[in-house]
Amino acid sequence: MSLPRFFLEQQVVAAEEDAVFPLRLAADDARHARVLRLAPDEHIAVVDADSDYFECEIISFNDALPLVRIARHLEAPEEGPLVMLCQGLAKGDKMDDVVRHATEVGVSAFVPLACERSVVKLDAKKAASRTERWRSIAKSAAMQAGRHRVPEVAAPATVAECATMLAGATAVLVCWEEAPSTCRLADAVHDALAQTRTPAADARIAVVVGPEGGLTQKEVDRLLAANPHASLVTLGPSILRTETAGVVAPALVIYELGGLGNGPVAVEEGAQLAPAPVEEPPLAAQGFAAMFAAPGDCDD
Repeated sequence: MSLPRFFLEQQVVAAEEDAVFPLRLAADDARHARVLRLAPDEHIAVVDADSDYFECEIISFNDALPLVRIARHLEAPEEGPLVMLCQGLAKGDKMDDVVRHATEVGVSAFVPLACERSVVKLDAKKAASRTERWRSIAKSAAMQAGRHRVPEVAAPATVAECATMLAGATAVLVCWEEAPSTCRLADAVHDALAQTRTPAADARIAVVVGPEGGLTQKEVDRLLAANPHASLVTLGPSILRTETAGVVAPALVIYELGGLGNGPVAVEEGAQLAPAPVEEPPLAAQGFAAMFAAPGDCDD
């Protein structure tokens, strides 16, 4: 079972001189600790301001802050591939949902995009407020999901500003509803890795998703010109809502890079894998009953 994880914004655990010391959690993290009903003798995972990793044992509580001791110093995990989502600004709470769920599946950074067809228009004050909110959501989601790092959330940017950020990416995948059906996401990922001779673990891939009204042709052209390995990709024949595409597209990229359970399967030496059984597809007239029938139900 994974340990509850907390991120420290200013405290460096290795610099603490006392064996037992207070864990200086942010106010929202302290509330989260209370919700979890953490008690003395329980262990938690801590990532400090130096991105150093520790397992700490709770000794007691001083008001809302836990007093802890270091149980062990953990090895920093390998960084692995980084996937950045450039998400067209969406109305209501949709951006909150995208940041929350995309963080859970493994997105490493977010760039909110102010597009021509974005319904939401943010002035400087609102943009700063929303950015802080999205950063808080990303942190909370990273804690809940046991992520090793909190994703970065940039301030809202124009398409032109975003295009400048994408120049050094391993690949840029522009999700567009008008992309031909042959523009497969998996092909774009693997072609870029092959052309740049980049191992999947070192990939830095940007995924662009438009707002409710989609990207304009001008915006698509600007994004495709930003990087020699930029490609149009389709997410299939269904028209996805922006908040759905903003989670599905980066999740598919992460899967192609070996994440989300798509890593190599360990097979014992000498073991042989049994061939998968070949099944005839059910007749259309048989419908769902045939698709999900229990073994033997369809026997003559």
